[in-house]
Amino acid sequence: MGVARRFDEIKESIVLALDVLRRNPLRSFLTVLGIMIGVTTIIVIGAVINGLNSNVLGNISSLGSTTIIVSKMSWATFGRPSMELLQRKELKAEWADGLAHLTHVVAASPAAQIANYEVGAGSSEVRRGNLRAKNVMLTGDGPSIAQISNFDMERGRFINDVDNEHHSSVTVLGHTSAGTLFPNGEDPVSQEVLLEGHVFTVIGVLQEQKQALGTGDNPQDNIACVPFSVLMKLHPEFKDVILFAEADSTEDLPLAVDEVREYMRRVRKLSSDKKDDFEIMTTDTFVQTWKEISNGIFIVMLAVGSVALLVGGIGVMNIMLVSVTERTREIGVRKAIGARRANILWQFLLEAVTLAGVGGAIGVIFGSSIVLAVRLAFPSFPASVSLFMVLLGVSVASMIGVFFGVYPAWKASLLNPVEALRYE
Repeated sequence: MGVARRFDEIKESIVLALDVLRRNPLRSFLTVLGIMIGVTTIIVIGAVINGLNSNVLGNISSLGSTTIIVSKMSWATFGRPSMELLQRKELKAEWADGLAHLTHVVAASPAAQIANYEVGAGSSEVRRGNLRAKNVMLTGDGPSIAQISNFDMERGRFINDVDNEHHSSVTVLGHTSAGTLFPNGEDPVSQEVLLEGHVFTVIGVLQEQKQALGTGDNPQDNIACVPFSVLMKLHPEFKDVILFAEADSTEDLPLAVDEVREYMRRVRKLSSDKKDDFEIMTTDTFVQTWKEISNGIFIVMLAVGSVALLVGGIGVMNIMLVSVTERTREIGVRKAIGARRANILWQFLLEAVTLAGVGGAIGVIFGSSIVLAVRLAFPSFPASVSLFMVLLGVSVASMIGVFFGVYPAWKASLLNPVEALRYE
């Protein structure tokens, strides 16, 4: 019986709280505006990060769980490289042959890319008659790159050993490059294009690549792959070679990494007391880096949302204090007919929680609408509102109501019934 009575009291307090919202709609809206903005921020940022995680981790996984990358400097660092890193010696392409013979390595290949990394685009031009593909990334790849990097072909084939050994003037175009040069649905394979003043025969077209944001043209699709030996002939001044290797299995990846590190230290002639003067990266390296970035973004945006929630909480406290003053006589009447301090405390506390909860619910709806609009505008971007984010938004809003509603409720419960009845 006591539980049923308590439930009825809670139900009555919530009804009273909603009635207060209904009687003062503008004041109530302004009160919960901060909470709405805070919860909307949390929902939208959570959804965007979910989408980014899906795309970025998908791109990383496309490298292959057994891929090992050896380079002069790490790709997973930010800021200006130190002088020590800049003074490192370049890697040599012939070391790929040694990597390929390691026990737990099944394939290895050198690679190089001519691009403008400051703007994230290529710097080459491919022509076919009056048609031009600009800002093309020019890459030189060994035959094993297709196997190591899981390249998917849309048409034709990739570069093979014969192409590399005979310095064949052949190229594999990216999806965007091929579409620019062959806009009318023509088959690019066996057609000729002019690349950096030299005639090349197109032998294949790569499938369209995924990108993190899923909007606009992907620079990785505006690409022209040529045999590694040909790129070195076109750009003998280019020395920034990267080595790719593939472990025989995911389970043996740590063993393969150790073998690659030992081999690189040996060919670099590093003594045991010297640090590595090269970087070894796997998909785990990029996954960990991205997690640090996404966590940092979420923490910053959560802090922004928290400020809005704090402002909203202060608004709730302010309006509840006003409500206590306005309803002083009502409190006196309720106490006069038998209401206890706990009844008054619960009534006003539940009103504050209801007020904040409604703001949180509106914030969830508004935030979800923004995410839906993003999905409609950019269908390839998988932004999604998770149940966790919805529960987090409503829970945080309700806790704001509890925290900022305690003082007004406690003040209301302490009112003297005689003095409250005299209040005008």
